[in-house]
Amino acid sequence: MKKTVQLKGKNFLVYGAGISGIAAVGLLVRQGFSVVLCDGNENQKQEEIRAKSKELEKVRIILGNLSEEVIRDCDIAVLSPGVPTDIEVVERMRSAGLEIWGEIELASVFEQGNVLAVTGTNGKTTTTSLLGAIMEHVFPKVKVVGNIGIPYTSVVEDTDESSVTVAEISSFQLETVHTFRPRVSAILNITPDHLNRHHTMENYQQAKMRIAMNQDRDETCILNYEDPVLRAFAGQTKARVVFFSSAQKLEEGIYLKGEEIVWAQDGVETVVCGTTQLQLIGRHNYENVMAAAAMAICYGVPIEKIREVLVRFTGVAHRIEYVVTKRGVRFYNDSKGTNPDAAIQAIRAMKWPTLLIGGGYDKDSSYEEWIEAFDGKVKKFVLLGATREKIRDTAIRLGYPQEDIVLVESLREAVDICYDNAVSGDAVLLSPACASWGMFDNYEQRGDMFKEMVRELN
Repeated sequence: MKKTVQLKGKNFLVYGAGISGIAAVGLLVRQGFSVVLCDGNENQKQEEIRAKSKELEKVRIILGNLSEEVIRDCDIAVLSPGVPTDIEVVERMRSAGLEIWGEIELASVFEQGNVLAVTGTNGKTTTTSLLGAIMEHVFPKVKVVGNIGIPYTSVVEDTDESSVTVAEISSFQLETVHTFRPRVSAILNITPDHLNRHHTMENYQQAKMRIAMNQDRDETCILNYEDPVLRAFAGQTKARVVFFSSAQKLEEGIYLKGEEIVWAQDGVETVVCGTTQLQLIGRHNYENVMAAAAMAICYGVPIEKIREVLVRFTGVAHRIEYVVTKRGVRFYNDSKGTNPDAAIQAIRAMKWPTLLIGGGYDKDSSYEEWIEAFDGKVKKFVLLGATREKIRDTAIRLGYPQEDIVLVESLREAVDICYDNAVSGDAVLLSPACASWGMFDNYEQRGDMFKEMVRELN
């Protein structure tokens, strides 16, 4: 507990009553701190929130407006990731002198072991899951936490000097870290996303780079050599930098050499594994494999142990996930492709004529590069959600045949149209390039519904 002395007597305000906020309150209560839980949604019911955790039984819960009196009585505010740091209520907290933390920062205060942390626009979950599997293959006590769906605060009390924590960290979570210091970090890539939250690309990039801000030469930061922003960042961080590349040979680092992934160090090249041995498909997944392998190597894991996990790893749900083949038509669920860059990787991974389902919530993204990546592969483009007209108009402007675009009202309609128009040897791909909000609770629900609908087809 690195900061318990500094935190003694501090009063906490946890803002946001979702899974992250509930877990943060639980940690603080178990550690004996005074805590108030607030959520701006006044339509929630206190009894339903309290039912989520026994630690909430005696915690004061405020729904709706947060008074100046409550703010003044607190010292540290812990924001849930979905709470923007520039909204009015957070500005009031800041003006009152509260420290603004997130759940990751809070958990890191109580971390007893070593942390390996992954961020990036795309590939975070695959890389984190793969790295977690590698660590679990070698070390007896491993926690896989963060944006992957397990709140860091819910497990950090079970860490000790022998434990390894593998964390997927989003840009939202990185906005509110201050002392967080991973032993090994990785930034996989940075492409436009969440600009409705971060407002500018520069803000988004700076948020991602905060993952390494407390690292020095004793720690390592893994960076994508093919990302010019990250190549430039290599000269700014104090951490030891190790690059990965899917496009060229590196004198030091890990790179793709034909159909082999190679680790180069001190003039010696070692084959980590062959891409034909992997169950993951697509160049972007080779990059995820390289990042995870590099992190593990830099942490001291033998390459032969890493290889044993790489060749059996099947990927994660909702990321170019094979579902089933019906009438010779292959169905893939890429519901986690919530931005254009992720969707580009998915369509590039398709080896067959593809009927593509896209569209959803508008995050102020542009879709030109996604549509240009179709490369004659998309035979039917089925669009739904708030962005369907915007994407349609972009596609037509770029020369995609208007007669091959279909606007639909529901995912069920999209699946049926694709199935009716597909022939044996085709693929149907759900890869929306958009968030799921508005039509679904989250991308998991969207993907699960897609898989259920597909499996019901005759």
